[in-house]
Amino acid sequence: MNNNYALITGSTAGIGLDIAQELASRGHNILLTARREDRLKDIAEQIVADFGVAAHYVVADLGEIDAPGKIFDFCTSNNYVVDILVNNAGYSINKKFHETDEAEEEKFLRVLGTGVIALTKRFIPSMLDHKSGKIMLVSSLAAFAPPATGWGALYGPVKTFINRFGDALNLNYRAHGITATNVCPGFTVTEFHTASGMQDAMDEVPSFMKKDSKTVAKGAVDAMLKGKTVWVPGLLNKLIAFLCNNLPTSLVIRMSSSLAGGRYE
Repeated sequence: MNNNYALITGSTAGIGLDIAQELASRGHNILLTARREDRLKDIAEQIVADFGVAAHYVVADLGEIDAPGKIFDFCTSNNYVVDILVNNAGYSINKKFHETDEAEEEKFLRVLGTGVIALTKRFIPSMLDHKSGKIMLVSSLAAFAPPATGWGALYGPVKTFINRFGDALNLNYRAHGITATNVCPGFTVTEFHTASGMQDAMDEVPSFMKKDSKTVAKGAVDAMLKGKTVWVPGLLNKLIAFLCNNLPTSLVIRMSSSLAGGRYE
């Protein structure tokens, strides 16, 4: 019996769901985790029916400090070996910095930051024992860009941090057979913007800048399995990342405001 699994956080919608389905289509057993048990149950059953792999789920809110331990304990108690870890869960706070309280910000940083660290820390020892492991960190093109007004003060900075965390994982563990891939999508059509109260801003983004979630998921899985350090989908997004890294910030802001719904106004 194959007890190896791919664990995907935030896997009930959007890129996370599409990544789970993409991995299942390639024969990987799937472990789903998110907050909505009804959705997790339905998706797990559908994955089994569609792809003939094993699929299980554990309900957890990564905004809670004990969630990484709960997920890890679920895996170990069932003898599930996580050889692929997809840190995908995320959202944005669509408020000004002075309008959010510390508790809200701490929960946000746990989901997008410290929860990612905690989960990765728990599963790396087993990967080291097996001398093999793939870790995906779903970051954002925002990791390269100046912070923007409509996405909250913390979104871009925490994504930049996640990219550096991925770099550190590769530096320390690639020689041991473990690779980390920073996946940095641009504007992707998912439930993310509606859930974050930002659909109006997304609607203003030109269609040529938007990517389909399934296309992004397939490319992300390809990049992870090949052990790429960073993957940015599409030539336009690659160009944007390059320009953000090489042009003066003031020029990047002017260009972005004209293309991306006034994010810097």
